[in-house]
Amino acid sequence: QVQLVEPGGGLVQAGGSLRLSCAASGRTFSSYAMGWFRQAPGKEREFVAAITWSGDRTAYADPVKGRFTISRDNAKNTVYLQMNSLKPEDTAAYYCAAGVGLSIATLSRSSAYNYWGQGTQVTVSS
Repeated sequence: QVQLVEPGGGLVQAGGSLRLSCAASGRTFSSYAMGWFRQAPGKEREFVAAITWSGDRTAYADPVKGRFTISRDNAKNTVYLQMNSLKPEDTAAYYCAAGVGLSIATLSRSSAYNYWGQGTQVTVSS
C-alpha cells in the first residue's frame, strides 16, 4: 500500500515557475514508476509526465515538453515536477500516481497506475 501526498500547488503568473512535489509513504517507493496527470474543469484527466522506478527514463506529454521536468529522490520517497514557462492552459488539478511494473510504453496510461494522490490545484493567470 502506498499513500501519496501532494503539497506545493498554487497561483502563478504566466511565464512563471512552480515545483510540485509528491511524498510517498511505504518502504517500496523505489520500486514504483511515478507519473503526473492533470485535469482541467470540464476536461478529462490527461498525462503530463512520468519517470521509471530507477529514474533512468522519463516521458512527457507534447504540450509540456521542454517546459516541465520530472525527477525523483528515492531516498526521500519523493517525486517532483518542475514547471517552467507556465501558461494559462496549464491551469488544472495535478495528481501524482504510482504504479508497479510499468514499461516505457505504459507510463502515459492512467489505467496502469495503482495509487493516486488527492491532487493539488495549479492556477496560471494571464
